[in-house]
Amino acid sequence: MQAPQTTTFTSYQKIVIALLALTQFTVVLDFMVMSPLGDSLMKSMKISPTQFGFVVSSYAFSAGISGLLTAGFADKFDRKKLLLFFYTGFIIGTLFCGLAPTYETIVAARIITGLFGGVIGSISMAIITDLFSLQQRGRVMGFVQMGFGTSQVLGIPISLYLANGWGWQAPFIMIVGLSIILAIVILKILQPITAHLAIQSERNALSHLWHTIAQRNYRIGFMATSLLAIGGYMMMPFGSVYAVNNLKVGQQQLPIIFMVAGISTLITMPMIGRLSDRINKFNLFTIASVWMVIMVLIYTRLPVIPLWAIIIFNVSMMAGIMSRMVPATTMTSAIPDPQDRGAFMSVNSSLQQIAGGIASFIAGLIVVQPTNFSPLEHYDTLGIVTSSITLLCIGMMYRVKLLLDTSK
Repeated sequence: MQAPQTTTFTSYQKIVIALLALTQFTVVLDFMVMSPLGDSLMKSMKISPTQFGFVVSSYAFSAGISGLLTAGFADKFDRKKLLLFFYTGFIIGTLFCGLAPTYETIVAARIITGLFGGVIGSISMAIITDLFSLQQRGRVMGFVQMGFGTSQVLGIPISLYLANGWGWQAPFIMIVGLSIILAIVILKILQPITAHLAIQSERNALSHLWHTIAQRNYRIGFMATSLLAIGGYMMMPFGSVYAVNNLKVGQQQLPIIFMVAGISTLITMPMIGRLSDRINKFNLFTIASVWMVIMVLIYTRLPVIPLWAIIIFNVSMMAGIMSRMVPATTMTSAIPDPQDRGAFMSVNSSLQQIAGGIASFIAGLIVVQPTNFSPLEHYDTLGIVTSSITLLCIGMMYRVKLLLDTSK
């Protein structure tokens, strides 16, 4: 199937959007739940911020390596089969996370999950570019990336409730159950996606990967995505640790913070998606980035304040962080040629994951916590580093804009 040149969605396209959004929900929840579980996991396993940073980054590094290894093959197979293969591996890895009894085993489980889960986003992106026209993609990205908001509205609060009652492993078991059901639905409903196979070249997998990396235009997109990921991931792993130990938010209050932030994301993302299809995408990205910088610098310096005030600042910051994603992703999705989309998305996703892993690891080196119950130190420094990288990303996205303007 190929993308129809229309701005309206067919019934089947709506089903595809729903399936991809739900897939994104489970994969994002698996990654995002590490942040709210961070304080409980660190205290339960008696691990340091540096060790926890490595738990988070181990997923990202393995996901990045997996994406690079599979990039050369990404355009050689039916995208439906690829999605089901890697989603099955993701389910198995997540199950291992829920059964992990020690620090070493949770690291190993996160590596396995990353090997499979990290590729799913790039496969979904390739499916979107195959089935939806450029005029539709902003809205599609907005809806699919609502998986992030939904994970906060439903997934994270429910996960925290399960964790408070049955331990931090319980949310991973819940994700496994949901993912198994979704995998069966994808198997039954999603049609084969093979149109890209008709325009394949005779290059082998390694040559196809090298061809993709060697393209100068593609490398600009890769660099922009990497900077975007570093700015987005750096503060994330220690969000709950900062809230609990610095802002004095109780464990029972954490679900409220994530739920309200998620509801705001569910409202914001579709609006940003529609705006992205109507106005200049780079201008939208720039406005969101500047807003993010302002809110990050404020949030990382907050004193102990009432819960309602913390929620307002958190929602404002998340609005900036997430509003960058739709225009940025839409712009970079327009860079590759059709026959290179799968490989481009795989490499792009890999670099995003690796950059996120580097960000999480560096964050673990910057912040300090003398004991598992002490306030987190140097979180404000983390905010300065995040803001600086975000400003650099604006310059790189401008290069993407120039690239797309000259290709019209």
